[in-house]
Amino acid sequence: MQQKRRKQRRKREENIYEERVVNINRVAKVVKGGRRFRFSALVVVGDRKGQVGFGTGKAQEVPDAIKKAIEEAKHNFVKVPMYGTTIPHEITGRFGAGKVFLKPAVEGTGVIAGGPVRAILEAAGVGDILSKSLGSSTPINMVRATMDGISRLRTADQVARVRGKTAKEILS
Repeated sequence: MQQKRRKQRRKREENIYEERVVNINRVAKVVKGGRRFRFSALVVVGDRKGQVGFGTGKAQEVPDAIKKAIEEAKHNFVKVPMYGTTIPHEITGRFGAGKVFLKPAVEGTGVIAGGPVRAILEAAGVGDILSKSLGSSTPINMVRATMDGISRLRTADQVARVRGKTAKEILS
C-alpha cells in the first residue's frame, strides 16, 4: 500500500511586529475627466523591545496602501534608547511646523501622549513617558517629529564615551 504524500502546509510568518495604522487619507488628482481618488496610509511598526519605524503608502485601495506603508516602515527602523521603561532624558523633536516634547516619567505613569505620538511610543515598547504636542497637529508631521526626538536620544554610556569619562561621572 502506497502512502499518500501530503503537501506541506505553508506556515504563516509569525508577526513579531506590532503594526498600527495612524492615518488614512483620501487624496484626489484632478484630471481632464474629473477626479481620480487614491488612498494614502501612515503606519507605525514596532517590536515593543526598543525598535520602531514608520512608513507611508499610496494606492487605489486602502489595504494595498497599508501593505506598502508596512513594507516601508520595516525598512526605517530606529533603536530607542531605554532607561527601564522610560527614555533617558527630555527632548523636543522637530519636523516642519510640528514639535513633540518627550519627558521621562516614573514607573507606573503610563504613556501620556496623543494619537500619532502614542502609536510610536507604544510600538517601541516605552511604558512610562509624558509628551506634549506643540505646533502642527498633522499626523505625518507629528510622527516625523517624534521619530526625530527618538533618534536624537542618547544614553549616559554614549555621552560618557564621547566625553571620555565614565557613566558614573556623567550621572553625578
